[in-house]
Amino acid sequence: TMVNKARKSKYRNAIKKMNLLLEGKKKTEALKFLPKLNSELMKVAKSGIIKKANASRNVSRVTKKIAAL
Repeated sequence: TMVNKARKSKYRNAIKKMNLLLEGKKKTEALKFLPKLNSELMKVAKSGIIKKANASRNVSRVTKKIAAL
């Protein structure tokens, strides 16, 4: 349980950081952070904390938002 909580917290923090970058319209920083976010989401999905489709959906939405900047 503690391991899962730590992983989930790390994943949520990564998403929050990306959202802050997007709100600040920092496209270059967001593009640099995207692979790290993707990696974090897939690690969490692989361990079963979130579903793989959920991780893919999050990455897709973030990528769309970056492209719109």
